[in-house]
Amino acid sequence: MKSKSMELHKKLSPKNIDCGVITLSDTKSRENEDKDSSGNYIKDKLKEKYNVKLKKIIPDEKDLLLEIINEMINQEIDLIITTGGTGIESRDITIETVENIFDKKIDGFGEIFRLKSYEELGSGALLSRATAGIYKKTIIISMPGSPNAVKTGLKIIIDELNHLVNHAKR
Repeated sequence: MKSKSMELHKKLSPKNIDCGVITLSDTKSRENEDKDSSGNYIKDKLKEKYNVKLKKIIPDEKDLLLEIINEMINQEIDLIITTGGTGIESRDITIETVENIFDKKIDGFGEIFRLKSYEELGSGALLSRATAGIYKKTIIISMPGSPNAVKTGLKIIIDELNHLVNHAKR
């Protein structure tokens, strides 16, 4: 059942959203964009509806991730999607890094992501970590680096991005 107020909010939401994509990987080369299948998939899907202003590949380093996030925000990016660095190994720093800076957490994304992952993978979904939140009026969404995880995550959010950005900017 659709909500009339939600539909109204969606209609009043901005149509043009400026996006940034950050791939975290210790193995993907920053010089070889072709090997970044997940980051490129995100960029291509976002470009179908929105503006992608920046895309970066960085190693799994907390300070560098924070630097790039702030750089994107300073360039008036409305939405940042990160992929990779979300696992449970010691080098995986994305979830802890972004959740520590959130002004508000958007719990529903991680919850729905894990449900969908469980439906696809079974109990292996316990290893799937994803999160979303607002930092300095910018939406940040972090999802795993596998191509299947990225496809799952984008299915959840792609049609709600205008609505999310509208509320984050208030």
